[in-house]
Amino acid sequence: MSRNTQDLRGVIVAAALPYREDRNAPAGLAVDYDRYAEHCDWLIRNGCRGVGPNGSLGEYSSLTDEERRRVVQVAVEAVDGRGVVVAGVHGPGWHQARHWADLAAEDGADGVLALPPTMYRASDREVVEHYRRIAGAGLPMMIYNNPYDTKVDLVPSLVAEIAQIDNVVAVKEFSGDVRRLFEIRERCDIDVVAGADDVLFELMIDGAVGWFAGFPNAFPAESVRLYELMHEGDYNTARELYQNLVPVFRWDSRTEFVQAIKLSMDMVGRYGGPCRPPRGPLSAENERRVRAETQRAIDALEKYETAAA
Repeated sequence: MSRNTQDLRGVIVAAALPYREDRNAPAGLAVDYDRYAEHCDWLIRNGCRGVGPNGSLGEYSSLTDEERRRVVQVAVEAVDGRGVVVAGVHGPGWHQARHWADLAAEDGADGVLALPPTMYRASDREVVEHYRRIAGAGLPMMIYNNPYDTKVDLVPSLVAEIAQIDNVVAVKEFSGDVRRLFEIRERCDIDVVAGADDVLFELMIDGAVGWFAGFPNAFPAESVRLYELMHEGDYNTARELYQNLVPVFRWDSRTEFVQAIKLSMDMVGRYGGPCRPPRGPLSAENERRVRAETQRAIDALEKYETAAA
């Protein structure tokens, strides 16, 4: 197998998926491909490196097979070579994940994001085989450590083993344990990407080179500015910006992260809209908290931009 070493660095947004009401669609909600294309284009025009269709935020597990493939195709068409498209290829077994990776390659994606086997607490040997099989699709791969959802923890020693597989170029670190970055870099040569918005500052200080992000769906330009400040080493300016965003960023690590990010999108004048099951509406208390923390971020960003001008 030839090694694909294209990097997946920068701010890549796990693009939220809009729906429109349609009583004939699953749960009465049809994917709004036109809105999705416009959203992907907006993210790129606001400076993001790329988009990630069919991530958890994209509600991939609630889609039909036809919808899931079309979402990637629409993202590729909308980005139109101005950035990268990193398609989520998560699946219970490697045969399903490899199927989605092959389709992503066929449809023009630039890379894939892959969880360990979902719905099964796999052994280390099975996890390595899972990624080896997906890598056969030939696209650069970002492995995704999310031990909360998969019950499989890609600890640094396991990351180092997976990193030996051709085409594995990065790990999306979502454990919340920022101490892992140094150990990963001690053990292997793989890009570490911040996978949770509320540890971006800490991980980038320690050397993370990318951000696979949620809240840039609502604040793309401001998030890119934050990433650039961190990348340039201007930590004091970045800290001032980050501390005003991190209260709402914390929702990216909570159970209701999809609903919270979509509500924040609604509040800034984008279309977030509803979610498909199993995700329901936010509770009244959580909606109040998301609204208050989003408004705090909006107000702080307005002051920041005024001062910068």
